[in-house]
Amino acid sequence: MTDARVATAGRPDRPDLTIVMPVYEEGAAVVPVLRALEAALSTPHETLVVYDFDADTTVPPVRALAAELPAVRLVRNDLGRGVLNAMKAGFAAARGTWILVTMADGSDDPAVVEAMVALARDGADLVAASRYMHGGHQYGGPLVKRTLSRAAGLSLHRLAGVPVHDATNNFKLYSREFLESTTIESTAGFELATELTVKAALARRPMAEVPATWRDRTAGQSRFRLGAWLPHYLRWYRAAFIGRARAAIRMPRSG
Repeated sequence: MTDARVATAGRPDRPDLTIVMPVYEEGAAVVPVLRALEAALSTPHETLVVYDFDADTTVPPVRALAAELPAVRLVRNDLGRGVLNAMKAGFAAARGTWILVTMADGSDDPAVVEAMVALARDGADLVAASRYMHGGHQYGGPLVKRTLSRAAGLSLHRLAGVPVHDATNNFKLYSREFLESTTIESTAGFELATELTVKAALARRPMAEVPATWRDRTAGQSRFRLGAWLPHYLRWYRAAFIGRARAAIRMPRSG
């Protein structure tokens, strides 16, 4: 039996929030990230740490930490290696009404999670932690990556009508109903957030955002590969503009 199927005493059967955290060889560096996340939360929740293989160095420290923090549990990704499959495995194992994706490298700000949950309770199907709205910040990371991400987020917002400013950030919260009713077509890494943001916008789902601060990881090595994944991001970028144009054509004219 995998860790995903092991029930832990004292944990609610249906928490309000599921946090999905994909990991790969994070080692003990994940422990302070999990501690900070747990300390910031008051919403009943579970935190799923999703790993690809049993020898991953992240597994022993998380298993030890779970005895102290019962909301934390390990989930083995059996869909195939990689961050995309890890997120999908986390979605499948999630029990919460809302599902939040966050990274294990400490780049995401746990202080904004409760504000994201509040917006979800008010009816948003997607809540973005936005680096590019007023009050948001981004520190570190390759210049080209930062520039392209900002340009994509702001142009999708201003020109394609996407309600949030930051489509590419994977630090997002989704309603379970939205995820269950949306077919995931992504095939590469971190494009999933952009796909779901564009699809929510085109389906006119209620969306919201909070300003967030993102800091580049200080431990470990990033697995983001801009050259390999850029075509996949462009697919959803084009889809947003094409969908916007089609909606404009269908809109009845007045007069």
